[in-house]
Amino acid sequence: MTLTNFRKAGHWPTLLAAFLYFDVSFCVWYLLGPLANFVAEELHLSATQTGFLVATPLLGGSVLRMVMGTLTDRLGPRRTGLLGIALTFVPLALGWLFADSLPRLFLMALLLGVPGASFAVALPLASRWYPPRYQGLVMGIAGAGNSGTVLASLFLPRLATAWGWHAAIGVMALPMAAIGLVYFFCAKDSPNQPPPQPLREYAPVLREPDTLWFCFFYSITFGGFVGLASFLGVFFHAQYGLDKVAAGDMTAICVFAGSFMRPVGGALADRFGGSRVLTLLYGAVGCLLLGIATLPPLWAATSLFTVTMGLLGAGNGSVFQLVPLRFRRQLGVVTGLVGAAGGLGGFFLPSLLGLLRDRTGTYSSGLVLLAVVCAAGMASILFVGRTWRLAWAIHRGAPVAEGSRG
Repeated sequence: MTLTNFRKAGHWPTLLAAFLYFDVSFCVWYLLGPLANFVAEELHLSATQTGFLVATPLLGGSVLRMVMGTLTDRLGPRRTGLLGIALTFVPLALGWLFADSLPRLFLMALLLGVPGASFAVALPLASRWYPPRYQGLVMGIAGAGNSGTVLASLFLPRLATAWGWHAAIGVMALPMAAIGLVYFFCAKDSPNQPPPQPLREYAPVLREPDTLWFCFFYSITFGGFVGLASFLGVFFHAQYGLDKVAAGDMTAICVFAGSFMRPVGGALADRFGGSRVLTLLYGAVGCLLLGIATLPPLWAATSLFTVTMGLLGAGNGSVFQLVPLRFRRQLGVVTGLVGAAGGLGGFFLPSLLGLLRDRTGTYSSGLVLLAVVCAAGMASILFVGRTWRLAWAIHRGAPVAEGSRG
């Protein structure tokens, strides 16, 4: 593959717009993670309350991704994305001007699911412009917008220290407005976008075993990535006594690896097959989490978390190398459904980490539980991966692309 051939194969302004839209939206969706220590101190929240608060945007994103995925198939990703950008200003205004109590904060957190649902728009927007041989790389580039976690971790604690956490939320309206202009002028719907299908046509997709498998696998990779990213600042502050800004910096180091590795994971899946790559990743992540569960010194924990987040990011790219190969016509709704499962996994992770911390007095139990889930993912991909190539070929009536090898 050459850069020239890649550029000619699709529409790079749309790919850029998809990446930037997802990047800024992800930053907004994630903002309560870096600000959690400030909010918890002001409102005197327990670890359980803090965990549920930072997890609530992930729950909102899970629900709305299915809605946005369906709208993407019916209205087109460009119009759906513009609608999502406009609605994102609602929770930002609420958090800036009105979120002065825990119930109002939970309402704002739930509405932050709107930018979280951008995933179900940005990926189909980019994917439909490119042929199957580039799907892993394209989905990885568009999905690398989860690098918004890095920006949020670096800048929001500093803004909150200088101006307060309410003002830090309000400032996020500025990049959101800027990306809205870029998206309006650069994003275009692919001429290869399939026509809208009646809603009843989606029911068989929901009954497909592959849909459920993709949901499960993505709930581990993306759920693990975004769930840990949302909670790492709280973890470093509570476990190692770092101040709020330093905890954000440590988080940024860890999540940068996950953002960078998503396109790499997609490219590796194009080359070796998504199921093979996922098998190795799940096993490695489980071992790393067991090491972190021993609560080693800060430098060791940071190093292990960095590698863990990198592998989870690569796993995200690997899962979505497989999805377009299996569900080309229903890509929007399947992307939304699988993305919703990922967000739901992310919701449970910080919630459980906070709850188990209050019950057991340590984060180790939650980390061990996540390692067990990774082991279950590895066993599951070994089970289904052997049958995918033949089954998909029969389903499509044609040979499966090379990148889909099990």
